[in-house]
Amino acid sequence: MKHLISPLDLSLDELSKLLDLASDMYQNPKKYADVCHGKKLATLFYEPSTRTRLSFEAAMLNLGGSVLGFSSADSSSAAKGESVADTIRVISSYADICAMRHPKEGAPYVAATHATIPVINAGDGGHNHPTQTLTDLLTIKQLKGRLDNLTIGFCGDLKFGRTVHSLIEAMVRYPGSRFVLISPKELKVPTYLREEVLDAHQVPYKEVNVLEEIMPELDCLYMTRVQRERFFNEEDYIRLKDSFILDAAKMQYANKDMLVLHPLPRVNEIATEVDNDPRAVYFKQAEFGVYVRMALIMTLLELTVA
Repeated sequence: MKHLISPLDLSLDELSKLLDLASDMYQNPKKYADVCHGKKLATLFYEPSTRTRLSFEAAMLNLGGSVLGFSSADSSSAAKGESVADTIRVISSYADICAMRHPKEGAPYVAATHATIPVINAGDGGHNHPTQTLTDLLTIKQLKGRLDNLTIGFCGDLKFGRTVHSLIEAMVRYPGSRFVLISPKELKVPTYLREEVLDAHQVPYKEVNVLEEIMPELDCLYMTRVQRERFFNEEDYIRLKDSFILDAAKMQYANKDMLVLHPLPRVNEIATEVDNDPRAVYFKQAEFGVYVRMALIMTLLELTVA
């Protein structure tokens, strides 16, 4: 049985097949309308979510399956002190596959070690968000036509941003990847990511704190919000939350075919005036998220189209 806890759980060949499947689902959704008939997805969300939870639900419903679960820890037996291990043992009797989001890093891994059904990590603390990474990869591949030889700028909260960490780990496997890391010094990428991923793979990167200067170099700009929920004190959050704001004036520095991605939710780091720019693809990115999760569910359940 296969789980998805980290984006690296998929080989490049498996990843390529999954993205091709997601692309076909996007082009021919009716072809897959009954592939999960009789199957149930459990969504165990111990942390608030809009897009991830609802896109998982939409994905399973689009495949003809059904969904059960909870959307906060307060509405589950976790509020009574039940462990993740015990919860997943029970859920394994109710559902065929599970998507879990948890504020504690490693919780989905713990669940996978006790589950008898496939477990998908839907985000664990500031660690990993592999299905968002799959969404990002599908968006880039669909709109740029490739995943190699790209320069990607990551801007904002690079310390706590699990979407950033996951995408960097995935992209270093593609030849010609280059990164520009744009953040205040307090929110730079963690040391482990710099040393164990970027340096270990000899991937070219640079760290800057001015957005406009590097815009002409980028194929993709990945914006992130400064996450209030990851800070230990409100003063630091308030001081850093407006560090980088992308607006129409800054977009004038960018190439005509540069993509602007964002995992959402957006607060104020992208001005709404950017939404009408054809290079702003973050809402399209959210749409692609449904199809990549459809492909993942089908792959982990080892289902095929008749």
